[in-house]
Parts: sequence; C-alpha cells; structure tokens
Amino acid sequence: MYSNGTTTLCNKSLFVIKKQMNFLVCLGLGFIVATSGSIVPSYLNLTVVKYSLKSGKIAAFFLIGGFATVLFFQANIGAYFSDVLMKNSEYITFIQKIGSVILMLLSINFFRLHFNSNGGKKKIEIKKSKAYLSGIGLSLLNTIAIPFYFTSISLLISLNYFEYSLQNSLYFSIGSTLGSFTLYALYAIVANKIEHKLNAIADKMNLILGCLTAMVSIINLISIYVR
Repeated sequence: MYSNGTTTLCNKSLFVIKKQMNFLVCLGLGFIVATSGSIVPSYLNLTVVKYSLKSGKIAAFFLIGGFATVLFFQANIGAYFSDVLMKNSEYITFIQKIGSVILMLLSINFFRLHFNSNGGKKKIEIKKSKAYLSGIGLSLLNTIAIPFYFTSISLLISLNYFEYSLQNSLYFSIGSTLGSFTLYALYAIVANKIEHKLNAIADKMNLILGCLTAMVSIINLISIYVR
C-alpha cells in the first residue's frame, strides 16, 4: 500500500515537472522566434524609436503594448496553420508553389517601392493618448508576421522541437509577446543612440526585403522540382 502511494506520488511529481518543462520550452521558443523576427529593422521598430524620442519612453511602451497584443494572435494563427499543413502533407507541394508565387509578387512589389521612392518619407503622427490603439493598428498592417510565424513553427515541428496543441500554442504566443515587447522596449530605451543607424538601414529596407523574398522564392521552387 505504501509502495503504491509512493509510486503515485512520484508519477504526479514527474507529470508536474514535465508540464513545467514543456511550458518553459514553448515559452522560450516563442521568445527566441519573436526576438529574431523583431530585431530586423522595419517600420515598426523605426516607429518605436521616433515615437520614443518625440513622446517619451512611457508613451512608447503603450505603443509597443499595442504591437505585442496583435503579435500574440498572429503567433497563434501561424501555429494553427503550421499544424494544419504538417497534418496534411499531401498539400505541402501545392502550398509551396502558391507560396513561391506570392513571395515573388512581394519581391516585385518591394523592388517597385524601392526604385520608385522619391526619397521623401511620410511621417506617422501618433497622438500620445492613442498610443496603444495606434500600436494595434500599425501591427495589423504588418503582413509578414503570420507567414513568419507559420514558417518558423513549421520548421520547429519538423525538427521535433515543438508539438502543436492549444496549450502549447498559448505558451508559445505568450513567449512571442514577451519577446517582441522586450526587444521593442529596448529600441525605445536606446532610441537616441540608434536612430541614425536605423534610418540608414530603413532607407534600403524595401531593397533588402525584395532580395530576401526573391531568394527564398527561387530556393523554394528549386527544392520542389529537384525532388
């Protein structure tokens, strides 16, 4: 009787430890994926830097809170789509072809934006009292976020680092929210030191994105037809 009670207690302890480890792993993966995506100069972190300099760090944190709120749901959507794809592998080739075409169209659009740029930049005016809602609105315009999470999570699933479930997706999304908020907050804190460097990279951002999307599209098409 004592032995059975001890065994049950040990099993419960192992279950709790496993659950806690799973939480930390999913949280950590979400944090790493989000920071790796947010560290690339874009109109979001450029807006954070400029807004921090104009309205102060506290107001910038509310703006970042809006970004992070949307990213939480975008990460969930990306996780769900990756799970659907991995469970229906017969559609992978077809989806890859569609994805390659979309990437190529995005690449053409990025090149068009770069070469048609007249050098003038439209300033984004954000009222201090509406920083959080403005953050949500700007983040919703970030069309690359869901494909980024979809691709990243699909890779993690294929490497057996991540197993999709509603619970794991929630943990991952919390981690991605924390990761995004942390990195954008860092941009806000050191805004005065990195503004000029970020502007220099942002001037060529469309060209960089155009090259990257074109390269990924070509590699994707080659991998499809080499099989």
